[in-house]
Amino acid sequence: MRWTIFGLATMLVTVIAVMAFFINADNGEVVQKQRYAKGLAVSAVASTPRAAPSPDFRGSARSRPDPKDRFEPGEVIVLNPPKRFEAKIEKLRFTVLEKVSLPGLSSALYRLGTPPGKPVPVALKLLSSQFSGLVADANHYFELQAGEEASLSRLKVTARMAAGWDKVSGSCGMGVKIGMVDASVDVTHPAFSGRNLRFISFNRRDRKPGSAKHGTAIAAMLIGNKKWGGLLPGAELLAANMFEVNAAGRTVGSALGLAKALNWMVMSRVHAINLSIAGADNKVMRRIFSKVTAKGITLVAAVGNKGWSDKRAYPAGYNGVLTVTAVGDGNRIYRRANMGNYIDFAAPGVKIWTAVPGGGALQSGTSMATPFVTALLALDIAFKRSPSPAKVLVRQAVDLGVRGKDPIFGWGRVKELPQCG
Repeated sequence: MRWTIFGLATMLVTVIAVMAFFINADNGEVVQKQRYAKGLAVSAVASTPRAAPSPDFRGSARSRPDPKDRFEPGEVIVLNPPKRFEAKIEKLRFTVLEKVSLPGLSSALYRLGTPPGKPVPVALKLLSSQFSGLVADANHYFELQAGEEASLSRLKVTARMAAGWDKVSGSCGMGVKIGMVDASVDVTHPAFSGRNLRFISFNRRDRKPGSAKHGTAIAAMLIGNKKWGGLLPGAELLAANMFEVNAAGRTVGSALGLAKALNWMVMSRVHAINLSIAGADNKVMRRIFSKVTAKGITLVAAVGNKGWSDKRAYPAGYNGVLTVTAVGDGNRIYRRANMGNYIDFAAPGVKIWTAVPGGGALQSGTSMATPFVTALLALDIAFKRSPSPAKVLVRQAVDLGVRGKDPIFGWGRVKELPQCG
């Protein structure tokens, strides 16, 4: 009997130990070591605990549809089609739904309806077989990269507080022009009182724009007044909405809307563009982004919140785009942040208090980290302080993880204080 009791007690202790192992693994080094077992700097994560996830991102990121499989049904987009293109595709039973001129990028973009009975992948193969070298793809959806965060704390840490910019002038940013491609913005919010904000929505005419929560938050982080923690309250912001409500009632960001927004930014000669969005590697968008970078415009994108370590999110994954991941208290990496050798910088992005329609809210995600880097780069570019502003950020970054650039934090957390004029 005594041995039976002893045996049961031993089993109970073992079960508790195993449970504790997995609970700790979910928040600390064990999970990270498993993720990095496939060749990615195992030693970098041994002492780097993970930050808690936002409630908006519960569940396995791997259980969600791959971004490459999320696109507008029955549509494809084509960049700079050849002569007599319309006559030829009409015979193939494609329909021209929309033609978009992108003068800032010296390009034209077509949105086509696919032939009856032919799904998007089949329609793309048909176009490829008929037009050699044609740049065409699905009209992919994009997602916003932040969600509201529940908290028992009454502390409201704004972007300025998180960056340590509390004492920076409330007019900082005068002469700086920032672009933002995101969701809708509540331009009547008190955060924008007296601010220099221009907003255009690039949703389809037959669709309503999506929610203004995310766009209002990012815009307020960039140029909101000091009360709302705006990083560069004196700057001019060109905010573009690329999100719309589709036929299924879901809010989606379209590749077409993104292209239109980028064209506006290029023509307006902004100093830097903030992209707190993520989606698939789209062939048309890849070409468009290369055209934007060729114009010398700095692009800054969120690395994404899928928790991936084996593939990239886009536009962060494109060449020439600077990428930002999110950290929280104690410089702990945001739990859902993607990882990889394309990550450039880390910035605060967990439980940031910012504006939303009707008030304020705590939000977390790589979206919330991106404006810190955009603001610093736009400021340095506007005043031509360095031929390579990104290198300045690298030199001043606080190195986290393994020495030098690593696949979790990039070069580290940005630290530079703004030189306002």
